[in-house]
Order: sequence, then C-alpha cells, then structure tokens
Amino acid sequence: MGLPTFTRLPVAVLAVGLALAAAPATAGDISLPVPTVTIYPGDTIKDSMLRMQAYPETFKARTAVIDAPLAIAGRVARRMLLPGEPVPVNAVDDPRLVSRGTPTQIVFEEQGLLITAVGAPLQNGGLGDVIRVRNTDTNRIVLGTVMADGRIRTGDR
Repeated sequence: MGLPTFTRLPVAVLAVGLALAAAPATAGDISLPVPTVTIYPGDTIKDSMLRMQAYPETFKARTAVIDAPLAIAGRVARRMLLPGEPVPVNAVDDPRLVSRGTPTQIVFEEQGLLITAVGAPLQNGGLGDVIRVRNTDTNRIVLGTVMADGRIRTGDR
C-alpha cells in the first residue's frame, strides 16, 4: 500500500510560508516603532533613535508594545531597548521632574494666598503626578502635584 498523498502537504505549506516571509509589507501588516540604536536605562528617547518596522498582522509580542512613535519620543527608558525590537509599554516612563530626597520648592496657593517652603519629596514624580513631600520646616507630610517647572503645588486650584 502506497503513502497517502497528503503527506506532501507540509512541504507545500512550508514553501508558501517561505514565499510569504520574503514578500514585501502588505496593507494587512502593522507598523511598530523600534529603536535604531541600543537605548540604555535612563536615556531620553529621541525621534532620531526610532524607525517604523512592519510586522505581519498575526504578530504577537511577548508583552504589550507601543504602536505609535509619539508615545515613545521624549520619554525615558526604564530598561535596555534593543535595535529592531518592539518597545514594551512598561519599558518607558515619563521624565522625572522631581527626584526622591532632592530638595524642591513647595507652593501653597489658595484664594490668592501664596506660601512657599522647601520640601523633600518622598517619591519620584513627573508632570502632573500627585506625590508625598515632607515640609523640611515642620516635618509634616503633604500631598502635592508636580508642576512643569519642578515645583510641587499644594492646596486648592
């Protein structure tokens, strides 16, 4: 009894798969931003460090990845990013404006009253983050919002 004819099917499927892999990007492909150079932890990511790379529509990343270059540019790498590899969502962070333990100015503003003091942040923070900060004069811990200039705003507003 001879071999069934379907035993040749895997070879044909392999040949078609190789042909598709060599084919140029199609409309069904997705484009993801990838680094062009190795980006180290703490580096600020610039547009010039990124390029778009096509992946098949069926591409499954190991983790959730960023799909827009604007979501990466200007952010800081939390871990090493390798050239040609999609960037995981948890691999980048907003730049720090306030660092834990580094003295910064606390601004209390409410109904026209403005009070400033020096404080020691108890955690790192980026623009708009609500963080805990210790007033160095009174040793009281207050919550404040990190502003664009690196000061911490407390009170109503």
